Amino acid sequence: MKPLTITIVQTSLHWEDKEANRAMLENKLTMLPEGSQLVLLPEMFTTGFSMNTLLAENMDAETIVWMKQIAAQKKIILAGSAIIKENSVYYNRLLYVLPNGDVGIYNKRHLFAFADENNFYTPGKSKLVTAVNGWKINWQICYDLRFPVWARQPSEAGSIYDILINVANWPAKRNSAWRSLLIARAIENQCYVIGVNRTGTDAKLHEYCGNSMVIDPLGNVILDAGDKEALYTVTLQKEELLNIRNQFPFLNDRDTFEIKI
Repeated sequence: MKPLTITIVQTSLHWEDKEANRAMLENKLTMLPEGSQLVLLPEMFTTGFSMNTLLAENMDAETIVWMKQIAAQKKIILAGSAIIKENSVYYNRLLYVLPNGDVGIYNKRHLFAFADENNFYTPGKSKLVTAVNGWKINWQICYDLRFPVWARQPSEAGSIYDILINVANWPAKRNSAWRSLLIARAIENQCYVIGVNRTGTDAKLHEYCGNSMVIDPLGNVILDAGDKEALYTVTLQKEELLNIRNQFPFLNDRDTFEIKI
């Protein structure tokens, strides 16, 4: 029943410049509030939403090394997605890096065909659910948010998760969908939902307005970061989540289903 303190890094990104993005983020993390346990970076935080697979790194390259160093120095869990090459294929991969150097991974399941992402990257075949301070966290990347079955609480009672986190490069022109889908995922899964989005304009002139959000299990907005670059920190209480689920035991009536991949 321990609380969990989470910091969202809402920022613009340098287009396809891994070194500049790592340096920029490292500078921002000097302002990390004391007590932060989990720090969240946007989707493709080293490059922006790029289809340039020449920028891909392997799992022992600079970005992974950098994340391990930051996690160890700050004594935090650091998470965000990057372009990764493995076994001759490319992934939009979420990297979940612990202070001891262990790394969890989630390969984006739903690739954004509207931007040809499916022509450059390989879809993931499994979820990543991690445990922190007694909280179970389900991880997703951007376009995954549009597919409620992929986010749906599992049928087994012992597998229910507490927080859904989505790291994104979600464009401003579809901001209404971003907000609505984050709220819907929270209500239907009776969990906290955290959406981490970037700001700024990329080289393809796509605009991003941020609006990173934290939603409670009733669909109430705890945090809306607006369009400003900053670090935003929230502390979630497990008791509040359990009280809502006990008062409104809607998950007991959820459907049994199986996802075939």
